[in-house]
Amino acid sequence: MSNDVKETVKEGYAKIASSGGCSNSCGCSLGNANLKLNDEISKSIGYSDEEINNVPEANLGLGCGNPIALGNMKEGQTVLDLGSGAGFDVFLAAKKVGESGKVIGVDMTPEMIARAEANAEKYGYKNTEFRLGDIEKLPVDDASIDIVISNCVVNLAPDKDKVFSEVARVLKDGGKMYVSDIVLLGELSEEQKNDDELMVGCVAGALQKDDYISKMESAGLSVKILGEDKDISKRQYTGIALESLKVEATKNGS
Repeated sequence: MSNDVKETVKEGYAKIASSGGCSNSCGCSLGNANLKLNDEISKSIGYSDEEINNVPEANLGLGCGNPIALGNMKEGQTVLDLGSGAGFDVFLAAKKVGESGKVIGVDMTPEMIARAEANAEKYGYKNTEFRLGDIEKLPVDDASIDIVISNCVVNLAPDKDKVFSEVARVLKDGGKMYVSDIVLLGELSEEQKNDDELMVGCVAGALQKDDYISKMESAGLSVKILGEDKDISKRQYTGIALESLKVEATKNGS
């Protein structure tokens, strides 16, 4: 089942990478034939016009928050983006950490990696790197990352325990994870849980809010809730009982 889920998600995001925009995916308006434009979706989840226009080709209208706005990134830091897509958040983080810093994007979809690398070359980003990989088994060295960011991606992974364990592994002691993610506030039907569109759309694989936080804590991360966007349910998810949870998680020192 785990591999089936990953293949469904990979196929869904390969199509998005090829089409250049949101298609009933994380941050999109599920069930709406007239999908919002990518920039409108990004504005609704917290991005400024300046951020949206930074690398326009990288904004695919995905996500459920703005992790860049949550994290206090500094020059010289190394940042890791889980599920980096076409590089939208990577490029914003790259401006924060400067030439002396580095931002690594990990994505399991080859089409997204290719698109992100093309964007980096076009816009002259020298402090970014994109790696093909699974967020349940990150191609990243131990204790090498200052800040991990993730925008509506962890819910797509079948094994969230592995994801948070990997985050704790790659973070330096005292390092932080800033994440926006969809969590459930009610139960899904069996039909919803097995709906491929809802799986790619960040709903079918989402955890209950308390379970999500518990799994982060079990991995050795201290959790601080920074915000909860319940209105996103009506804006983009046809009223399903869910919210976008914004969290800061700090790796406890060894």
